[in-house]
Amino acid sequence: MTLNSRSGAARRSVAALVCGALAAGGLAAAGVAALAPGEASASSHREAPLISGTPQYDNTDLYAFVSPDKPDTTTIVANWIPFEDPAGGPNFYTFAEDAQYDLHVDNNGDAQDDLVFRYTFKTHVKNKNTFLYNTGTVHSLDDPDLNVTQTYDIELLKMKHRRVMSRKRIAKDVPVAPSNVGKASMPDYAKLRHQAVYRTHDGATTFAGQADDPFFLDLRVFDLLYGGNLSEVGNDTLKGYNVNTIALQIPTHMITESAHQPVVGIWSTTQRKNAHGYWTQVSRLGNPLVNEVVNPQKDKDRFNASVPKDDGRFLKNVTEPELPKLIEAIYKIKAPAEPRNDLVDVFLKGVEGLNQPPHVRPAEELRLNTSIKPTMHPKRLGVLDGDKAGFPNGRRLTDDVIDASLQVVEGELVGSKNDLGDAVDKNDKEFEKTFPYVALPTEGSRGPLAKGTSGGADVRSQLGDALQPAGSSGGSPSTTLIAASAASGAAGVLLIGAGLAWWRRRMQRPY
Repeated sequence: MTLNSRSGAARRSVAALVCGALAAGGLAAAGVAALAPGEASASSHREAPLISGTPQYDNTDLYAFVSPDKPDTTTIVANWIPFEDPAGGPNFYTFAEDAQYDLHVDNNGDAQDDLVFRYTFKTHVKNKNTFLYNTGTVHSLDDPDLNVTQTYDIELLKMKHRRVMSRKRIAKDVPVAPSNVGKASMPDYAKLRHQAVYRTHDGATTFAGQADDPFFLDLRVFDLLYGGNLSEVGNDTLKGYNVNTIALQIPTHMITESAHQPVVGIWSTTQRKNAHGYWTQVSRLGNPLVNEVVNPQKDKDRFNASVPKDDGRFLKNVTEPELPKLIEAIYKIKAPAEPRNDLVDVFLKGVEGLNQPPHVRPAEELRLNTSIKPTMHPKRLGVLDGDKAGFPNGRRLTDDVIDASLQVVEGELVGSKNDLGDAVDKNDKEFEKTFPYVALPTEGSRGPLAKGTSGGADVRSQLGDALQPAGSSGGSPSTTLIAASAASGAAGVLLIGAGLAWWRRRMQRPY
């Protein structure tokens, strides 16, 4: 945890806005108690016991923001499969075929989805008699050398009281951008990314494929908050890892209730088909870090199977959070007084006058006011630093949600001013300026060059020389290589023959 600089005036003005919301319309205990518990997944990187064993279905992060280059559209970015090692071949990373990857939109604040954009995937293998993901250099998504490919369909479901009122397929057989195997296999991966961006007839734009993990933070927080002495902070734990991304850019009028009610609540889920053929929700994600550091072990899997309208059962985890008590025990920073209604307003209702819809029902959703235009110079702390287009008004890729959330949890909005953070202020890779905005994935073929080579060298041309005896000048490299191979084969045959002869003599002995 470190000190961060920001504008004090901007911070005070926004804090006043939020605190005013608390004073004027804070969540009443009776209103929360009225949320009835019920049955029905949450954030991020291996955050719950069951989902950590099935990464294909595991939501890692969710982002929602007004598109910076197309402000009449809203972009949703949802990620799955945490900690993808770029060199994880030969079975690289695919979306699950027995899953429904859903993006939910609540456009009236009642904690129920009004729209669902559903992605389903199919895997195609050209040659099953090879272990290779690609059998040669890949120059396009339809290249015959790309052996394993995926395609997907998108359905738009219109909902009412959790029932499907209508469904429409808005995209079919759209190609997925493959895992980035490396330079030899995919010398122009950016071209493959571009080919995977698809525009629907409804005016939406979609992308599915691998990307650099856009979340940046120091996960040593789980070593009892950075080892208990803050001596090792500032390491972006997710640097170099990839995720599978679904990105959808939608004309904003398609998802809002009306021009007079521009606030939407967004969350993502994964449903998996069980042994009986029924779909079961196994993962859910709205705001970041909820299931990691808000919900205790007993609630994590239950949260991943729940729906927002039933979030009242988890209220105590928000009003009496564990994290401030842990910080107080280790670093002697006094925890703010409970109950923490400030956290309820910011993370369950939205900030009044900013991103809180009228007649809101408190629920764990990422709330975005789509009428607030994007800024040319986004601030990493978002609303806390006076940038109303940022977190917790939605979430942009550049928003430092760790620092912002930590400061709010430690009482920034209730008089306990602080500048706590993890010293990781930005992603290790630059984000793209246009859709899908996420950075290109780290390639599998990375690492130091072979000894004695340079970046442009073709090592194959040096193998023959390496196999020639010292001082030898005769014969071509290929001839020398064949001769060396033949000599090695002959030596092997002689060794095997000698071994068989010894074995026969041994078997003929009387003892």
